[in-house]
Formats: sequence, C-alpha cells, structure tokens
Amino acid sequence: MARRISNRRKWTIAILAWSIGLLMFFPILWTALAAFKSEADAYAMPQTMFRTPWILDNFAEVQSRSDVVAYLRNTVIIAGLSTVLGLAFAIPAAWSMAFAAKGETSSRLNGITWAGIVFGVIAVAFAILYAQGWVVTSPWLGIGLLLFVCIPPSIWVWTRNTKDSLLWILSTKMMPPAGALIPIFLIFGRNGLVFKDWGNGLDLSDYNIFDSFWGMVPLMMLLNLPIMIWMLYTYFKEIPGEILEAARMDGANLWNELVLVLTPMAVPGIASTALLSVILAWNEAFWTLNLTTKFAAPVAFLISEYSNPQGQFWAKLSAASIMAITPILVIGWFSQRQLVRGLTFGAVK
Repeated sequence: MARRISNRRKWTIAILAWSIGLLMFFPILWTALAAFKSEADAYAMPQTMFRTPWILDNFAEVQSRSDVVAYLRNTVIIAGLSTVLGLAFAIPAAWSMAFAAKGETSSRLNGITWAGIVFGVIAVAFAILYAQGWVVTSPWLGIGLLLFVCIPPSIWVWTRNTKDSLLWILSTKMMPPAGALIPIFLIFGRNGLVFKDWGNGLDLSDYNIFDSFWGMVPLMMLLNLPIMIWMLYTYFKEIPGEILEAARMDGANLWNELVLVLTPMAVPGIASTALLSVILAWNEAFWTLNLTTKFAAPVAFLISEYSNPQGQFWAKLSAASIMAITPILVIGWFSQRQLVRGLTFGAVK
C-alpha cells in the first residue's frame, strides 16, 4: 500500500529542491550577466549588473581575438570522434560481460599473490632502467620492458570473474589525472618515450602527437571508456538472453548478433552513453590545457586565455565561458530525459 504524502511535506520538499537548484544555478546566472556588462561593471562592488546597460562588445572581442568557431570545431571533432571510437570498443566489451560472463576466476592465485607478482615485475623493470641510466637506447629493450610490465596485470584481469573485471575497469577512472600527466606528456612529446631516433633506420624524431587530434581523440576515448562500458553493460543486462539464443539458432553469427540484433534493441542505451561521453569530452579541461596549445585546442583552452598574469578580465572571461558552454547546454537540455534514463536504467527491478 502506497504511503500518502501530505501537502505540507510536498511543499516543503518542492521549496527545498528549488532553493538548492537556484543556489547551484547562481554561478551560471552571474556568468551570463557579467558577459553582457563592461569590465568596470563586472568588477563593481557592490554589484550593479542588474542596473547597468547591457552590451555585446565582449562577445565580438572574444570572437575577433580568439576565433571561437575554430575552438568549437576542435571540440566537436574531439568529442565526436572519441565517442564513436569509444562505442566501437565499449559495445563488444559490454556484450562479452553481459552475455558471456565468467562466474568464477580461472586462476588459483589469490589477490595478494597477484599483487606481489605485479609489483615485483615493476620493481625489476625499474632496476633495469636504473642500470641503463634511465635512458632506453634500444627499441627492442623499450618494447620488451613495456610488455614485461603490462602482461602480468593483463593476465590478472583476464583471469578474474566479470564483477572483478568491471570493478577494475571502473577503478581506472578513480586515479587522479595528475598522476599520469608526466608519462602521457612524454609519450605525446617529440622527445618523449616513442618519438625519437631509435637507430637501425627507425627515426621517429620528426613525429609527435602533441597538440593534435591523433593524440587527443584516443586519450578522450580512453578516459571515458570505463563509464561507457559500465552504462552499456547495465543496458545489455536488461535484454533477455533468449533473444540472442534465438538469433543464433536462426544462423546469426557474432557480427550479426551484435549489429542486427543487440544494437537495435539497445539504441536508447547507446544514445545515452554517447551523450554522456560527448558531455564529458566537451567539458574536459585538465588534459586539454596540458596537451594542446593551438591546432587541436578545444573550448576549455579558449576560456583559459582570458586568465593571465595581467589580470582577470571577468566580462570577457564570462563571454568566452558562455560561448563555450551554450552548445553543450542546449544538447543537454533537449536530451535530458534520455540522459537521465540512461543513468538510472536498471536501478529499479
């Protein structure tokens, strides 16, 4: 029997919800107002933005100074391609975990033993690097060390059951981005770990992926891939396995099962996952500020241009922020029902 809620409680909850919503929306409102004011009005204390005239000069100056269209184009390319590439990996991964799940681990070694193996391998690799003076001159040694370090964790993940693998996948999203900044920066750079003269005719010193779509698109895909796999896994678990079994009995191979049977049934989940990936890639600031400068710089880099040692230009900074968030805000507004459904699907049985 449903419990009846009194009108007084309904009004209390509604007022509390609206108060919290307005409090969270206030910074966006202040930014929108400051974008249409002069620098003097934006700095004025107490604030006079509700009484001073509105101007459009900030938007014109931001566009003439920074070419907002180019930043938006870069953001669309990075967010769009990383989402498409992520779906290409996330859909098969979520399918395998939802319909070919492993209930038990395939290794008799416990977690402490595996941790000792992984950390032992890392210690040996560091010892080899120390003996080499932290300089790898042979490409075969570099590839060998990379495989030596990566293979044990990969085997551990492979031997785990599905729930352990899902938790490990999500745990990669929990690591602070700054912890991986230096190695990724070196990999992106021309004088890093990859793009240098390896000898024996293998000279990569003229190549790099710093400030390029070749680097930013895979990076954004890898950053959002754990969440994409989890969301699709939740959707796929709601699809009856008997439907796929019937398709196999009718002669469908794995490709037909994924493309012609599973994907059409999971279009709402795939759309929600794609929307969330686009939003996360659009709003990413840490990696874009450190790995781009001009050619592949997205809107997050545009906003940072108006914060410099000469001072904070609040009006122009607000105009740049509004121009950067408006497209994704419109997309989120019109797709909020689909996005909420994707985030909460499977929460209630």
